[in-house]
Amino acid sequence: MLPTSLTQPLRRLWTLESFAYSLRVFIALAGVMALCWYLDDMGKLIPLFLGIIASALAETDDTWQGRLQALLVTLVCFAVAAVSVELTFAHPVIFAVGLGVSSFGMTMLGAVGQRYATIATATLILAIYTMISLEQHGGVALGELWREPLLLVSGAAWYGAISVVWCALFSRHPLKLSLAHVFRELGVYLRLKSALFEPLRGMDIEQQRLALAQQNGRVVAALNQSKEMIFRRLEGQRGGRKLNRYLRLYFIAQDIHERASSSHYPYGALAEAFFHHDILFRAQRLLDQQGRACKALSRALLLDRPFDHGPSAQALEDFNASLHNLHAQGRDEWRDLLRSLSALADNLATLEDKLAGVDNPDARADHEDSSLFDRSPRGLRDVAERLQAHVSLASPVFRHALRLSATLVVGYGLLHWIHPTQGYWILLTSVFVCRPNFGATRRFLRQRIQGTVLGLVAGWALITLFPTEPIQALIAVAAGVAFFATRAHHYTLATAAITLMVLCCFNQVGDGFGLIWPRLFDTLLGAAIAGLAVLVILPDWQGRGLHRQAAATLEASAAYLRAILDQYARGKRDDLAYRLARRNAHNADAALSTTLGNVLLEPGHFRKDADVGLRFLVHSHTLLSYLSALGAHRGAAGAAGDDNTAVTAAADDVAETLARVARQLAAGETVESHQDTLTRHAGLLEASAAEEACDERRLLQSQLALISRQLVALSEAAGRLSTQASRE
Repeated sequence: MLPTSLTQPLRRLWTLESFAYSLRVFIALAGVMALCWYLDDMGKLIPLFLGIIASALAETDDTWQGRLQALLVTLVCFAVAAVSVELTFAHPVIFAVGLGVSSFGMTMLGAVGQRYATIATATLILAIYTMISLEQHGGVALGELWREPLLLVSGAAWYGAISVVWCALFSRHPLKLSLAHVFRELGVYLRLKSALFEPLRGMDIEQQRLALAQQNGRVVAALNQSKEMIFRRLEGQRGGRKLNRYLRLYFIAQDIHERASSSHYPYGALAEAFFHHDILFRAQRLLDQQGRACKALSRALLLDRPFDHGPSAQALEDFNASLHNLHAQGRDEWRDLLRSLSALADNLATLEDKLAGVDNPDARADHEDSSLFDRSPRGLRDVAERLQAHVSLASPVFRHALRLSATLVVGYGLLHWIHPTQGYWILLTSVFVCRPNFGATRRFLRQRIQGTVLGLVAGWALITLFPTEPIQALIAVAAGVAFFATRAHHYTLATAAITLMVLCCFNQVGDGFGLIWPRLFDTLLGAAIAGLAVLVILPDWQGRGLHRQAAATLEASAAYLRAILDQYARGKRDDLAYRLARRNAHNADAALSTTLGNVLLEPGHFRKDADVGLRFLVHSHTLLSYLSALGAHRGAAGAAGDDNTAVTAAADDVAETLARVARQLAAGETVESHQDTLTRHAGLLEASAAEEACDERRLLQSQLALISRQLVALSEAAGRLSTQASRE
């Protein structure tokens, strides 16, 4: 038994998302390094290392069976790529044509799915690794045509074997990490939401809503990742008890997200009415405690510890006591506000019940629909249809494929023109730096150059301080591990680590110092080519398509509203159709937030729509919050009120108006104001809500009134976006 002082740090390391990944890379690199030292043949080190890196870059989350199938496909792709490079290496024209065509085709595979994109990108990287390895040996010897491909593929197969075994031993661990990440992001969202209840006059609500919308994007990304991981493990098999538990936890997280994102009344009006009462402080504290509970749940999942939500349960009791006190005062001017606060109390009480149910997620009703929507391609026909849909200059994937292939061909022609030392690093830099949009390319370009300079300085210092080869070999292994530990979130450090590894590896077989200036020069040249390509070759300015992404957000919200209204008419049921409509609305909201983030990184001329877009995002996310409140309070069938045709007609009209604004915005047409119609609907719905005795019908009417009034501001923001889009 290990002492507690040692087991606790190890358990915490095990909870880090990059730890298992880095440990697999360490085993692979250390094993190859030990083998080369044992055989006294360090000449094999570089291609074996490069094969390991390419295989690790091609790795995607899967079961061990799926990972084995993906590995076999990857090895075939790697072998074909390496042999093709060897056969055409001495024929520049043929090589350039093959480089352009293959890079275009492999980039287009990204339209099929993320798994295809990952393997295709890793194959392209391995092809460039083959060029680097061949240049180091001065070309291809006819009798050794098999040597470099065999070493590269052997390194890839070695890491792949480790990965498959790891997947078989720890298949559930990545899923646990992913769900913990979901609850951690939900905790941040709830704590941001709690700030909206702070009763301050003149508080910048829009800025806080913007932060909330951006955090919602992170929550949605975490939920999507968990959903895909669960689906891959359920695919083609009956889930075990533990896997079903994770599925239940995922649905609980979805329910918490819907309730956390709900809004029941404009916060400014609540703050004005209850400025001298503690009810909003109680609501703020409750949401904050529930956010802390989500964070504690994340830790409990990671460390297999009991989960305690006691503080949030106590905060709920205090909030209800404060609300009861307000009701007891019986003030008529508070009647409508108190009904909205009561709906908020019900919502937060249900959220608390969801947190309490985490300890026993299997209590979720077995009759509820637990199916997940499969977004992966189904057969070759589906693959062909997806590719065909992107064969257009309007497709960002197609434009990026053309841009990247042109970048590599230009880089290849340039290196033949100036004959730089280790010139194929130019192509490698271009592959890593050239991204689908300007903002991402600029960020990676800057980080790549900074990391290269940092890695070269560190490499020069360490090779000078530790001239012995064994120590340099250890540094190379450590640097390779550091690259994979940091590449997802700290690309500058990752680039520095891989540069250090390259220097130490090359110093094992030659002169590492002689690589310093060529590496820097080639990095600067490759980055410059990639940056110039993004500027001049079919530039994909995100600002130009902002109105279309905004329209997609409204269209998804309209579909979500119709799904909610159908549930109010037919009764609550968490079926796949409803959950898909809800998820699509949140996905569109997150995509708009991401697009605006990219717009803010673009040059000033193309950033002119950013302020209008940010205001639109605030309004659209507020609309989504009102929709989420409607979805959270679905109940018995008939709540839509078949006997109240005026309310039903108003609800249908609101949904149709939302869809119409989306269509006009997508086409860049003049967006109608609809102010008079929406204001009339809002007044009708508010009057009906004031006289409604049924709480569920009253909430439906009051939320539809909020949506109607929000649509007025949203239509104005959409009109400004459409006007600016039509001027371009």
